[in-house]
Amino acid sequence: MNLTLKVWRQDGPAAAGRFVMYDATDISPDMSFLEMLDAVNEQLISEGQLPIEFDHDCREGICGTCSLMIDGIPHGPQLSTATCQLHMRKFADGDTITIEPWRAAGFPIVRDLVVDRSAFDRIIEAGGFISVATGSAPDANLMPVPQAAAEAAMDAAACIGCGACVAACPNGAAQLFTAAKVSHLNLLPQGQPERLMRTVNMVDTMEEYFGSCTNIGECTTACPKDISLDFIALMNRDYVRGKVKQRRLTGQRA
Repeated sequence: MNLTLKVWRQDGPAAAGRFVMYDATDISPDMSFLEMLDAVNEQLISEGQLPIEFDHDCREGICGTCSLMIDGIPHGPQLSTATCQLHMRKFADGDTITIEPWRAAGFPIVRDLVVDRSAFDRIIEAGGFISVATGSAPDANLMPVPQAAAEAAMDAAACIGCGACVAACPNGAAQLFTAAKVSHLNLLPQGQPERLMRTVNMVDTMEEYFGSCTNIGECTTACPKDISLDFIALMNRDYVRGKVKQRRLTGQRA
């Protein structure tokens, strides 16, 4: 396959970006999208040019770092797939492919296709954990978990934190990511003592960096792990309950 790549290049956060055209020649249809970029970078390096910078790690659809906007679609044209799992056979010989970084105020560009997703880390730091006393690990069956709750928690925990939901949302909202990280703890018995406090803290932190959800639904369509919008509804309910409880505890009027 021979392809033309239209790649976003940007030297740094304060620099002006621009699209640069590259030829990708002799590309195997069995290559992953990242392997194709590796081949292009090898050619650029051999010509004494700077390679295209992009994030990657596990290349197995687990880590979520392979965040690319491909032809205007987060992770590319194949649904329920991370960029590293996208293969070049999804494209046709002679195609022109536009490759951009995530476009969201909460994800400032670092260089080329690399964005700063540390805002996600701050959301997790605000409450994405369960506080427990130190000591030996309890038996696995010590605390029974209803099957429905366990399956829902596992569905939420499938979120890989890639940020495709933010990139796809016209508002740059991160509700789907936050809801997944809230819900996989809130649905389990171990997460109940801090449930409302966790939700309030994580949502309040999220709103410092990202836009508001207006139920457009692009987030769940773009999500490589098919995280459901139902988790946003669960989070919103707990957020309201948590705010009411917070006001009561502080003596404020609802």
